[in-house]
Amino acid sequence: MNNANLQTTSWEAHIFLIIAALALGYLLGSIPFGLLLTKMAGLGDVRSIGSGNIGATNVLRTGNKKLAAGTLICDMLKGTVAVLLASYYGADAALAAGLGAFIGHTFPVWLGFKGGKGVATYLGVLIALAWQVALIFAGVWLLIAVLTRYSSLSALVACIIAPIALYLQGNNHTALLMAVLTILIFIKHHTNITRLMDGSESKIGAKK
Repeated sequence: MNNANLQTTSWEAHIFLIIAALALGYLLGSIPFGLLLTKMAGLGDVRSIGSGNIGATNVLRTGNKKLAAGTLICDMLKGTVAVLLASYYGADAALAAGLGAFIGHTFPVWLGFKGGKGVATYLGVLIALAWQVALIFAGVWLLIAVLTRYSSLSALVACIIAPIALYLQGNNHTALLMAVLTILIFIKHHTNITRLMDGSESKIGAKK
């Protein structure tokens, strides 16, 4: 086999690996923990209350803080686990798995592509790829939450800061991935952004 054929085979293997990592990430990310946990707890379909979202914030609207915390942790971990599993096959596979996990959570095929808003899974992916920046993310989220008491605004600002911090660290590939995920986060939060602009967004701890 000549060098050209070897290079072609190597490139095809790499593409296959990326697709496999993307698929693995998607499958893990598409597990709707919020829906599963609330149903197992006998609280019905979480999509029938509040925002209709399957994420931790809407699960909290059931009044069960433990379930909401469990949903948050599970939604984070599926991003982290996907990246860590794929990282065994290289950095490109890890990035692909992170993208897949996020897309799986936000657009799960099992739920008609209507999933969560992705913040927890975003953080989970970030933890696996650059835990130092994940700490920055958490710090920014907490600071904005304390100052404004808007959970959505805290997440949006933190998602802007994360790729910038990665870029400043010279972690360009991860910065690009997180920038793409940040754009998707903003798209998924379009209704929150509208409410923030007109002053109708709910604040943390506010009673409806």
